[in-house]
Amino acid sequence: MNTKFVAIGSICAFLSVALGAFGAHLLEDRLSPDMLAVYETGVQYQMMHSLGLIALGIAAAFLPSSGKLSAAGWLMLAGIVLFSGSLYVLSLTGVRVLGAITPLGGVAFLISWGLFATAVLTGKKAQ
Repeated sequence: MNTKFVAIGSICAFLSVALGAFGAHLLEDRLSPDMLAVYETGVQYQMMHSLGLIALGIAAAFLPSSGKLSAAGWLMLAGIVLFSGSLYVLSLTGVRVLGAITPLGGVAFLISWGLFATAVLTGKKAQ
């Protein structure tokens, strides 16, 4: 098991719950419905990919050491920061140019999932 990615995923999941609660209780009356939806999208993607990091860390126990798994984990974390982070800042500040960063996070997510799948499909069961 790669405890590093399990721990990072757990921290990101914790932050996702905290940010979701913050949005639900403190931002509902302060943001427009459109910007609140943007914020909520950031929270949802952060949680999904936090669970992905945890799954990746657990999968590492069953697969040989792989640069693909490590790259997938770091790209998934980068995706959380770029995708969700840009949506948080966009929704809170209204600075629309930050929306240009969001697709970079999406690409990081896509590549990370592809690497994860490749590592699983090409890896042999650890002994």
